[in-house]
Amino acid sequence: MNEGKPTKAKWWSRPRPVPPGVGAVGPVEGVSGAETDHRSDGDHRPEGDYRSDGDYELDRPSVGAASSGTALSGAAPSSTVLSGDAPSGAGAGSDSDGDFELERPALAQQGGGPGADEAGGPSGAAPADQAPVAAVPAQQAPVDRPRPLHDPDPYSTPPYGEPGPWAPAPPVQHPAVTPAHGTAVPPGPPSVPYPSNPHPAPTPWQNYDPWAAPGPLQQNGAAVETKTQRRKRARKALVLGAVALAVVSGGAGGAVGAYLERNGGVGDVTLPQAAKEAPGRAPDSVAGIAARALPSVVTLHVRGSSEEDTGTGFVLDTRGHILTNNHVVEPAGSGGEITVTFSGGESAKATVVGHDSGYDLAVVKVSGVRGLRPMALGNSDSVQVGDPVVAIGAPFDLANTVTSGIISAKERPITAGGEKGDGSDVSYVDALQTDAPINPGNSGGPLLDTRARVIGINSAIRSADSGTDLQGGQAGSIGLGFAIPVNQARRVAEELINTGRATHPVIGVMLDMDYTGDGARVGTKGGGAPVTAGGPGAKAGIKAGDVITEVDGQRVHSGEELIVKTRAHRPGDRLRLTLQRGGSQRTITLVLGSANGG
Repeated sequence: MNEGKPTKAKWWSRPRPVPPGVGAVGPVEGVSGAETDHRSDGDHRPEGDYRSDGDYELDRPSVGAASSGTALSGAAPSSTVLSGDAPSGAGAGSDSDGDFELERPALAQQGGGPGADEAGGPSGAAPADQAPVAAVPAQQAPVDRPRPLHDPDPYSTPPYGEPGPWAPAPPVQHPAVTPAHGTAVPPGPPSVPYPSNPHPAPTPWQNYDPWAAPGPLQQNGAAVETKTQRRKRARKALVLGAVALAVVSGGAGGAVGAYLERNGGVGDVTLPQAAKEAPGRAPDSVAGIAARALPSVVTLHVRGSSEEDTGTGFVLDTRGHILTNNHVVEPAGSGGEITVTFSGGESAKATVVGHDSGYDLAVVKVSGVRGLRPMALGNSDSVQVGDPVVAIGAPFDLANTVTSGIISAKERPITAGGEKGDGSDVSYVDALQTDAPINPGNSGGPLLDTRARVIGINSAIRSADSGTDLQGGQAGSIGLGFAIPVNQARRVAEELINTGRATHPVIGVMLDMDYTGDGARVGTKGGGAPVTAGGPGAKAGIKAGDVITEVDGQRVHSGEELIVKTRAHRPGDRLRLTLQRGGSQRTITLVLGSANGG
């Protein structure tokens, strides 16, 4: 044992304390009872002090005989000698670190022994400044004391005991110099184990250092994310946010768009419109053809004594000559009135220069009009089936109407007129057929090719109501229109302008119009001779009853077709005819004669 200084001992190293006022075998007289404290686990311990490390320490008593004359039973200590004034009846002293320590009692010996000097006097005599403690008989029975009404509170909750420390205080961190950057921080003090908890769990304050450099404080046990992980998480959050924003924006935009579409939008309605384009068009387009031709097209209003009509014409020259159909100007007669209206709206009076019912052509003239633009004439012999064409006219008095189509057939023999019944008003035309819409009012208007040149004069239509009206009644177009070829019209127009009448090419024979067989049969009887003496037919050897089947190699099936084929030529042209006589076939050649038309 160490002598000269009391030895420190932790509170759990001491023997279990006895109740206050009771010795090893009974109560100790003169001692009111040592102050005790209750731990949370129910153990009692004498009151002491706390060291800086949280340990509760008491003075460890020395083993020996009490110098105060305390009765001992054997060598076991029975009481403690107090040194000085100690709180709550427990002897205590103060060492250099401020802990209160109890003095060690000397071992009980008879007649002195080791520790006599340490007790403060020979043979265990008590020091002069300490009062003796009455001896307690070794075999004294415990005093019967009254028991409390309630069991002692193991937690020393008032009023059964004074509050005290139920657990050691947390470790105290002493301020120290913050280590330099890169230097590891030394670990803090370990947790203090207890008898009832030999392996204490780590606390969040175990390694806490308030004076350390700022850093991540992680108290939930999870690992601190690295910088790369934080970047990945931020990038992922950014992508998810962008996707969510796109979804929300798309949904909101769709909802707004649907609402505006159903409700017509907000504010005033503004309709989209294409920008203004140049007025020019390709020359061979319908628009280009119409732009060049319309200034030369006129509308004719004819008023006679008993009827009136509307038709179309076009300018032939700068003198004011205008070509149209004969049936357009016919209602005017000798005392009627013809008014010509140009595409620009100007109007002028016109007079008839000449007309021919066999060709259904007429020429009128306006005077005092300047700036006339003659229309160019094409060549109808160069036209092919399928060529695009444009028709201009005033159908149902709708001036400057433009329609388009193609040439659907050539050399189509047609007859028009015949209202008088004597045949004097019948026209024979070897016509161009077109599907360009032609209606009443288009008569006399030009049929143009892609170069805006006249290739025909619109004269008749096949209507669906009567099936035979080729004069152009009030029926509408069914896509079968007929135009006089411009080559024939040009020759007739020149004769009408120059002489006032047109000449007709003739063969010099009378035809049997009641013949129902194939071909054109020369008459056998009638008021006159079937073959004109000295005429072209007589000179070629044609006789009554001969059947003509071909003209210049083209088949003819009726008398009308023979007339159409003949009038398609000029007087003086040479024809080659194929005819049958008495079951035999022969071919002849003749020169066409001339006859005045009406």
